Amino acid sequence: MKVAITNIGRILSGDIAAPVGTGDTIVMQDGLITAVGTASAAEVEGCDVIIDADGMMACPGLIDSHVHITFGDYTPRQKTVGFLESYVHGGVTTAISASEVHVPGRPKDPAGVKALALAAMKCFETFRPGGMRVWAGSLILEPGLTEADLAEVAAQGLWMVKAGFGAFGDPSEYAPLVQAARRHGMIAMVHTGGSSIPGSGGIWAEHLLKIDPDVSYHVNGGPTAIPEAGFARLVNESGMALQLCTAGNLRTALLVTRLLAEKGELPRLLIATDTPTGSGIMPLGMWYTISHLAALGGLDPELGIAAATGNNARVYRRNSGLLAPGRDGDVVLIDACDGGSQSDALSGLRNGDVPAIGAVVSGGVPRFVGRSRNTPATIRKARVAKSTLMQTFDASAH
Repeated sequence: MKVAITNIGRILSGDIAAPVGTGDTIVMQDGLITAVGTASAAEVEGCDVIIDADGMMACPGLIDSHVHITFGDYTPRQKTVGFLESYVHGGVTTAISASEVHVPGRPKDPAGVKALALAAMKCFETFRPGGMRVWAGSLILEPGLTEADLAEVAAQGLWMVKAGFGAFGDPSEYAPLVQAARRHGMIAMVHTGGSSIPGSGGIWAEHLLKIDPDVSYHVNGGPTAIPEAGFARLVNESGMALQLCTAGNLRTALLVTRLLAEKGELPRLLIATDTPTGSGIMPLGMWYTISHLAALGGLDPELGIAAATGNNARVYRRNSGLLAPGRDGDVVLIDACDGGSQSDALSGLRNGDVPAIGAVVSGGVPRFVGRSRNTPATIRKARVAKSTLMQTFDASAH
């Protein structure tokens, strides 16, 4: 399938070093972006589907790097079916597992945690709920695991490990396994803050500095934040990515963002949700965090979008998250909400409003064009100007 989006008001690239692009057109073919900014009339007319953005802004599909999936599009934590498909209507086109910790009766022995992670990874290799790509299978580090175990699962394609929910008495005991995982090319994430489930414990800045993971999960609390002095230590004494989650502490989210901005290290800032949890299901959670950082923290909203897209893609080594040729064809059209006080999506975010979503394309396939069922209506009206296919991709009934 070849798809073009034309008449874009502004292209938000997802690249935190150059967050605003030029031009008004994006072309995708066979799941990948082939052109950004400009395209010839012949190239556009040769597309199977042409979407007229009507002046809306385009940004990459959001990457939620902290989602507690289980199996299928179901969460036992909230007893809800279809939550991932609902997140697509919030502009989230990629979810990354923060471990399948909510699987009922989850195993805790070495053989069991390996089997759980590998099964989740395999189940989501071809299952795309609502068009979302899910990167599943985050190995929960438990006592008894060895470097040989890590080598075994890495050889089978597993690339994530999660520390913080295992039965280690001292969080510093995760360090050897985390470093072994990194030696085998795996990305290591560590729970940060107070305990969030029975049997887990608090992990503070001093523990993280000893463990030295790739990502400090929900550094602003999941849901309880670390002691105040620890934030400056993590920013100044480490190079790890610091992930903010909507289900955490807003005040410390603002603090972390300010400290990273002052140090010139906003590429380390990641935005995610940490859902589904006791905090619920939040299809617009990442947008709320971006709006909070913009309206209350003074962060340019296009930088917040980059922290939710390109920054996540770089840290997790994914091909999505940027509007650039060769990247995954994941594009979201955003606008100010109809009936609000602002005239465009970025102004709305600065005002504290989540954007209205007018279209979502993932994997180069339009998932809907028109009205998201999870946001107010857009001011401008995206439409399918041409389709040679049987589908219209219309979502006006929502």
